[in-house]
Amino acid sequence: MKNDYPKPREIVAHLDRHIIGQDAAKKSVAIALRNRWRRQNAPDDIRGEIMPNNIIMIGPTGVGKTEIARRLADMARAPFIKVEASKFTEVGYVGRDVESMVRDLVEISVNMVKLEKAETCREKAERAAVERLLDLLVGPPPRKPGVAVAGPDSAAPAGTDDPAAASHTRDRFRDMLLAGKLDEREVEIDAPQRSLPIIEVFSPQGMEELGVNFQELFSGMMPKQTRRRKTSVKDARQFIINEELDRLVNMDEVISTALERVQESGIIFVDEIDKIVGGDGKSGPDVSREGVQRDILPIVEGCAVMTKYGMVHTDHVLFIAAGAFHGTNPSDLIPELQGRFPIRVELDSLTAEDFARILVEPQASLVKQYRALLATEGVELEFTEGAVQKVAEIAEQVNGRTENIGARRLHTVMTTLLEDLLFEPPVRKRKVTVTARSVQKKLSGIVADEDLSRYIL
Repeated sequence: MKNDYPKPREIVAHLDRHIIGQDAAKKSVAIALRNRWRRQNAPDDIRGEIMPNNIIMIGPTGVGKTEIARRLADMARAPFIKVEASKFTEVGYVGRDVESMVRDLVEISVNMVKLEKAETCREKAERAAVERLLDLLVGPPPRKPGVAVAGPDSAAPAGTDDPAAASHTRDRFRDMLLAGKLDEREVEIDAPQRSLPIIEVFSPQGMEELGVNFQELFSGMMPKQTRRRKTSVKDARQFIINEELDRLVNMDEVISTALERVQESGIIFVDEIDKIVGGDGKSGPDVSREGVQRDILPIVEGCAVMTKYGMVHTDHVLFIAAGAFHGTNPSDLIPELQGRFPIRVELDSLTAEDFARILVEPQASLVKQYRALLATEGVELEFTEGAVQKVAEIAEQVNGRTENIGARRLHTVMTTLLEDLLFEPPVRKRKVTVTARSVQKKLSGIVADEDLSRYIL
């Protein structure tokens, strides 16, 4: 049994590098991910009965729900897609139908498997590309018609009757080609002519793939149009490698593997699920929201969805939903949908202490980002511990007095704080240190004026 899939503790450690706090959510997500591997290695007689532990994450905006989804995609080792529930509409309304999330997931899976298969064939494709380029540069081997590219390096004409001389020339050009000495030389290649999609204008809900299928139908009926164009050897080599990879990769095998991956280990992250909870009114835009819930229900429960690659069953796809639920509650979802998300995790609101850690601890924290931006101008930016703490306190204070947007408030505070420095970096002074006093001086007036802070911060 191959046990190279990340363990729950390793998944949490990966999330800790990017997200501060929210230990309960990280733990639940890590267990759900590891259970995917456990189910696949369970005995055959019970594997089909083990259902995924769908999760719903509840918490205010800006506390890390979407960030958890983003970072999960880095290490899921499975087809993963993040969708927003607010983008979908009930059948009969203009918009996207909910089944499109499964079709998009299949497309991602096909591309993922295709890339993996291409890597195994890349060496063979590169060798074939070199031989095809040599045919363009010095002509094909003897006794075959060919066209030589005139140049100072041409030692023997194409189609020569002397096989030894032709072979020697070909070997010499091969060495130069592999050494990159011919990268700037121009060759002519036959490239497929791109045509604008005819059916692209028709995109009602439920028919996203109609244009693609019509194009495939017409391409089978009509000959593929190509045009001859000049390009550098470097670009031609990459183009030919891609062509060879398309020939070498068995698409039937790719599609079969991709569909299996979606059904066995696919993950769909449904963000903003609270936006499809209707209010008390039964008119206006809310009328379709409960319909979206009813449409999502069979997909989460497990159903067959038709895609252009074949039928996909969603019984074992893992669904993770997230929502802020301002003014609504998870209990406002239709009861059947609530039952399909048995695990509920509440994310905590962020405090000044959390903000201070968010500013400096993550792998790509805001302080590190601004430091990198100003380093391109030759300016070294430093934040004292007091400055970081002061920024965190101001962010918490503004969140408390205005709308609470969580860690996103740090972006507005930091941008306002560093606005002058970013607009005109110092020419002589190459090191800038931000202290608690400078933070107070720059932001105290804005924070004190509630109306001003409402618009600026």
